[in-house]
Amino acid sequence: MATLEQISNAILAQFEEKYEVREKALKLSRSLIRQCSLSIRAIHRHEYDEARRMLVDVQHSRQKMNDLLQMHPDLLYTGYALDALKEVVEANTLLAIVTDKALPTPESLGVPGNVYFLGLTEAATELRRHILDLIRDNQMVRGEQLLTWMDNIYGVLVTVDFPDALTRGLRRQTDILRGVLERTRGDLTLTARQQRLEERLRAIEEKA
Repeated sequence: MATLEQISNAILAQFEEKYEVREKALKLSRSLIRQCSLSIRAIHRHEYDEARRMLVDVQHSRQKMNDLLQMHPDLLYTGYALDALKEVVEANTLLAIVTDKALPTPESLGVPGNVYFLGLTEAATELRRHILDLIRDNQMVRGEQLLTWMDNIYGVLVTVDFPDALTRGLRRQTDILRGVLERTRGDLTLTARQQRLEERLRAIEEKA
């Protein structure tokens, strides 16, 4: 029969092992978030090859974190790990959208479905910055195409009607996306109207 001291020592050894895994996972999650941020910056600069190269490294880091936490699934579903995985989804789906490629699946990215949806909302939100750059470059048609992506993503996510305990706050993120979508639609509409007005004024001046 085990003594209290033996039982407590065994539990403390488990704590020690879990603590060491947690510290390694924290370091990996920070690295993942940084790598994803750099890849998103490259996407906005239209440096797509560089972004792809970075995302290969991201997948290696993501696999290392998943492998590390395989024996400790409770740590995989902590905030810092999920935040890192969400960034992985955001960077990969954003690159796919702006380069007209097929969206990666949750399975290909190694993430659960709820995290995929959360990352997709952030990718859609990030499209606003890309669209504003297109407006400044007078690329309205492309801006409208990306707005359609935002609209389609919102249209899918707004139908997800499950408790936050399952979706991890997806409803709130979808509400945020709705606001970003409407502002972006307004920016595109206003710019299009201004362009039409300028064209009419030029036509009048040419006839005068």
